[in-house]
Amino acid sequence: MFETFVESIQGLISSSGFLAVHWQELLMIAIACVLAYLAIARGYEPLLLLPIAFGMLLTNIPNTEMFHMEYYVGSTIDFGEVVQHGGLLDILYLGVKLGVYPPLIFLGIGTMTDFGPLIANPKSFLLGAAAQLGIFLTFFGALATGVFTPEQAGGISIIGGADGPTAILVAKTLSPELLGSIAVAAYSYMALVPVIQPPIMKLLTTKKERSVVMAQLRPVSRVEKLMFPFIVTLLVSFLVPDAAPLVGMLMLGNLMRESGVVDRLVKTAQNELMNIITIFLGVTVGATATAEYFLTPQTILIIILGLLAFCFGTAGGVLFGKLMYIFSKGKVNPLIGSAGVSAVPMAARVSQKVGAETDPTNFLLMHAMGPNVAGVIGSAVAAGVLLSIFA
Repeated sequence: MFETFVESIQGLISSSGFLAVHWQELLMIAIACVLAYLAIARGYEPLLLLPIAFGMLLTNIPNTEMFHMEYYVGSTIDFGEVVQHGGLLDILYLGVKLGVYPPLIFLGIGTMTDFGPLIANPKSFLLGAAAQLGIFLTFFGALATGVFTPEQAGGISIIGGADGPTAILVAKTLSPELLGSIAVAAYSYMALVPVIQPPIMKLLTTKKERSVVMAQLRPVSRVEKLMFPFIVTLLVSFLVPDAAPLVGMLMLGNLMRESGVVDRLVKTAQNELMNIITIFLGVTVGATATAEYFLTPQTILIIILGLLAFCFGTAGGVLFGKLMYIFSKGKVNPLIGSAGVSAVPMAARVSQKVGAETDPTNFLLMHAMGPNVAGVIGSAVAAGVLLSIFA
């Protein structure tokens, strides 16, 4: 009896994570705690950064067997292995690997988005497209390092779209081994938009340009708002079929919102569904940030390239805004171009804030929302282009 008791204690000790932990796992747990602090104390994208941080913590505790990155690094998934031997996070991660969670997030975003400013000023599409410059410049920059494959460069470059679900969808397909690093970089920089963008906006514009007061947007009819989802879905899906899951779900959500006949579905998509998917997406993406795949020189490069992607995207939007300022003979405020990087609605608020610093009576928010929501569509199209080329 005593020997059995001793063996049980020895077995408990040997299976304990304390004996199996290495400094790499301890460092990752520390990083997870820092991210949780930023989410809780600083309010940096807490809805996703907090579950990402805790997923990172869980996956780096030895012997928990909750997640196995090796199941998902290859181009195919052994579903039998995942179901029979996988842990909780392995099962939940299937929603990421199969491309289910990001489109459902876009469905919720669609129900919360007013495309009226974009419809009222279709030229905003050009600003949203220009702000995707960061994606393509970063793609070539990542290739130029000689460290990343074209597929990995595509996964990294999408950080410039400033759209977390889009970045996750592209990364899980093109470079699943880098998903943790890409997701952490993408959401960290999205949270830092109010810090990163203003210096670039002020550097590239003059006080006179920042002071431009734009004319009030025209009213948008209900018919226009109902036709918009159909037109965009058909146009984008025929042009870039790989963008259809994201754009289609975004437009479905918006159609539900504008139809006015499915309020229950709209409320579910905005609240219960959005919240559930956000939890699953955050925790499982955080779980991919294992010590083996995260603590590499590549991660440092990804963080640097991600910052450059945001900067180039902001600069692209502002510079195109300056072109519109010139051709419109001073009727367009270039600051609204910075909102084209997506990050709804934070980037639009930054445009408003910088403009108000120059002229407190200037109200740019609604004008900036046009490029802002155009940036969401633009990043989805850019993602579709990358997937169609490399997937």
